[in-house]
Amino acid sequence: MGPPRSKKRKPSFRRLLKTSNLKIENKSKNRQFKQQSTAKKYRKEQKKLRQAIKDASLRTPEPLERYKKKPEEEEDEEFEESLPVDMMDEDDLEQMKAMAQKASFVTRDLSSCEPVHAKKRKSDNVLESYEKMPRKMQRQEEKEVIHLLPIKDKTGLIPQSIEKPVVEKVEEEEEEEEPAEDDGSQKVFEPAMAALSPQQQLQLRRQKLEDRKLRIAGLGSAILSDPTVNIKKLKELRSMLMETDPCVAVTVRKLVMVSLMEVFKDIVPAYRIRPLTEEEKSTKVKKETQQLREFEEGLVSQYKFYLENLEQTVKDWKQKKRKKSESVALQSYKGLAEVAIKCICELLVALTHFNFHNNIIVMVVPLMNDPSKKVSEMCCEAVRKMLKQDRLGHAPLGLVKVISGLVKSRNYDIRPEVLKTLMSLRIKEVEVKKDTETVAPKKKFMTFKEKRKNLSRMQRKWKKAEEKLEKELLEAEASESKEKKLKLHTETLNIVFLIYFRILKKAQKSVLLPCVLEGLAKFAHLINLEFFDDLLTVLHNLIESGDLSYRESLHCIQTSFIILSGQGDVLNIDPLKFYTHLYKTLFLLHAGASNDDITIVLQCLDVMLLKRRKQVTLQRALAFTKRLSTLSLHVLPNASVGVLSANRMLMQTFPKCDILLDNEAQGSGVYLPELDQPEYCNPHNTALWELHTLRRHYHPIVRKFAAHLMVGAPSEGSGALSTELSRRSPVELFEDYNTKDMTFNPPVSAPATKKKDHFTIGHALLDADLKKRIDEILGTETAAAGLDFAAHRSQDHT
Repeated sequence: MGPPRSKKRKPSFRRLLKTSNLKIENKSKNRQFKQQSTAKKYRKEQKKLRQAIKDASLRTPEPLERYKKKPEEEEDEEFEESLPVDMMDEDDLEQMKAMAQKASFVTRDLSSCEPVHAKKRKSDNVLESYEKMPRKMQRQEEKEVIHLLPIKDKTGLIPQSIEKPVVEKVEEEEEEEEPAEDDGSQKVFEPAMAALSPQQQLQLRRQKLEDRKLRIAGLGSAILSDPTVNIKKLKELRSMLMETDPCVAVTVRKLVMVSLMEVFKDIVPAYRIRPLTEEEKSTKVKKETQQLREFEEGLVSQYKFYLENLEQTVKDWKQKKRKKSESVALQSYKGLAEVAIKCICELLVALTHFNFHNNIIVMVVPLMNDPSKKVSEMCCEAVRKMLKQDRLGHAPLGLVKVISGLVKSRNYDIRPEVLKTLMSLRIKEVEVKKDTETVAPKKKFMTFKEKRKNLSRMQRKWKKAEEKLEKELLEAEASESKEKKLKLHTETLNIVFLIYFRILKKAQKSVLLPCVLEGLAKFAHLINLEFFDDLLTVLHNLIESGDLSYRESLHCIQTSFIILSGQGDVLNIDPLKFYTHLYKTLFLLHAGASNDDITIVLQCLDVMLLKRRKQVTLQRALAFTKRLSTLSLHVLPNASVGVLSANRMLMQTFPKCDILLDNEAQGSGVYLPELDQPEYCNPHNTALWELHTLRRHYHPIVRKFAAHLMVGAPSEGSGALSTELSRRSPVELFEDYNTKDMTFNPPVSAPATKKKDHFTIGHALLDADLKKRIDEILGTETAAAGLDFAAHRSQDHT
């Protein structure tokens, strides 16, 4: 028998080749790591050396020793006084005096550099003067130099120095930490500029600025023409953000910021770039794939550094932090920061899908509360635009989280505009709580046991590949599924309501309360049913407190009825107190100016009377119809059109309101217009006499509505309105005629009056210039009617 066979298998050639490749790769990685660590250590040492030289050159030198010269007579006297002469012999005393003259160090200050012996050769004087001089490094502003020890020659001492070696910065981290400017190069430039005339300085600046612009344009065009190949030029363009020439530094930096922003908006892909795993990095891929990976990695890196530069610019402006280099003055920080904020806002709107978008949100939200009105408006407008354009739901969720943290950290002391931006959220539907069965996913993959039981081996193999493919397709889907979007919207709205409820609970007297009430009025139909009872109680207490303005009270009423008209139908709550409050405050509308309070009133009337018509009594409908008719006499024409249109809807919804067109009494009692209880003011005993006055109104649309209501607001026949007016809601009519500027503005030549109202406006209408203005705007027929109406009102007033 032969020798025993070895149990260890010999490695195959393929395996040997593979292990050798791994060893070679590991060796190259180790060598590269050692080189990087050595280079990094060298750079750190050079950095410390440069810093030490700078500190030494900037520090004011102090003399090493202080010189104190004392006359010889004083020394002898002091020495004699210090000796006990009464206990010494005369010979000993003379000997001590001689020693005092020869060894003067006994009485001399030890810190002094004064020569001990008086007789010295003249050749030693040079060395003595050098030794007594303080060792002070000469400051050389033109160039940074390293001072060496001097050498001695026959002619004297010769100072030695060498220029500071310039070390190029390789890593991006060091490039961001230290600016690329050099103090010496700038100070050399200043005397050169000072030697030129103003015209020459301006011409030189124009020439430099033109050169920089051409360079920026060339780099930008090269990047846009082929981003994958020319991605390295992005770094070159970004390096121009550190322009050192003080003559054009501010302008060039602004141009580079805007140019980079536009370049990124053009070359950024429509997907988020994730970092590669170690397995993906080690896998061998095609040349095109490798080039795409390098492009994506470089793009993300440069985009990150660009955002850091913008953020640092804003921080420098906020902190008034002066850089080591003086290429940019402190006065220019504000302009640079405004351009940087504008670029950040543009990226916030344009690149919601790309990397670092949450970082941009964190940068923008505090600036929305900035004391500078220009900066605050710029950021708030960008946020509103982003919320209106959003279709996925990720960006709004991140935004409301940051705003919630800002409101809480500032203790509710923020600008109202920050919360007003939340009104731009496009959320119309949220996820309602469902049973466990309905929440279960529709698509469910088979378990291993089910596959083993029901499928063969080949079928299991195909099933596994199919499920893997389906998962990849779901991950690569560009559009979000409806369920995922609903989930994001629900989470977003929960945080919004959390902000609102915190302010209602802890900061009811804050300036944020109007924004909160307005937001609740918009999103009230999406509030969870569990909060209805407590929320209605809080709103009623706010109204009863009397601390709210008229507009805030209207928002409380609107929120309450939106809640009760939606999911709140199932609640047994009587909203009579809210009807009473609206009826009481209708006459508080501003009659002399056009405002948006009319829109809120019309929306409240629609929710309170029309959508809840089954819960509204006839007495309540009659009272509101009468009060709205009286209100239409006081407000401006555009508001009067909206109020009369609301009256038309009431008369059509409640047909028995036509008793107000009859002047005969329908029951006992007298109409009490000053009573604020719509149920008990006896509205059935009055008539709509205001319509006769409105038929002589100077505006044609108001006259049309008044004539239409006088005949009972018919849908057909001779008294019916045109299709254009009848099919539009009261809010639409008011907003339409508000944009058409239906308000009446007296001319400059009209006599000055203390208060512009409908009673004093009649005198202004009698002016000839005003008659001409009315003829031009409204036409001859309308102008004649307006003059008749004005004359009639002026006679009544007289």
